[in-house]
Amino acid sequence: MDRTVSLKTPNSTPAVALVESSSAPGGLELVSSYQTNRVGDPMDLVALATQVQRGDDFIKANASNKLTVIADQIRYLQEQARKVLEEAKRDADLHHAACNIVKKPGTMYYLYERPSGQKYFSIISPKEWGPSCPHSFVSAFKLQHDMSWTPVDQVEKRDAEIAIMNKLISQQTALPPCTEPNFKGLSE
Repeated sequence: MDRTVSLKTPNSTPAVALVESSSAPGGLELVSSYQTNRVGDPMDLVALATQVQRGDDFIKANASNKLTVIADQIRYLQEQARKVLEEAKRDADLHHAACNIVKKPGTMYYLYERPSGQKYFSIISPKEWGPSCPHSFVSAFKLQHDMSWTPVDQVEKRDAEIAIMNKLISQQTALPPCTEPNFKGLSE
């Protein structure tokens, strides 16, 4: 005798579907059909429904956790995009500053501002000017080979990064397979 037993939730959708039973699967009775098909303790069905509900809760929690990771990655990428746009604006502004010399990559330039508000680059530092510095000093920047500008307080870090990349290129060394950046041995 084949039958399907299901537990219905209050909104009449099956929450737990039990496997159809057969008294003689494949023509042989393996166990007593009385023992396997009799109506048992109603708490067994409640326990089964509870197990299914826990499974649904775990699936929802797992999906929620994965979506949280993706949301964090989106926020990180948005922050990176914001930084790129800010640096591009800064670089464009610096390239439009007045300068009476040909700018060469790898050189440190010093940004000054006249009382009129005009900003200009000089290769003379405020230290070299001493007390006779004609205008107010704004900041110093190094012109990189990609024509971007690095603020003086980030030059050392940027030069170290470039040195690592140059070492990688010159050695043509493949990085070991790793899920995170690993420059061990390259910066020594």
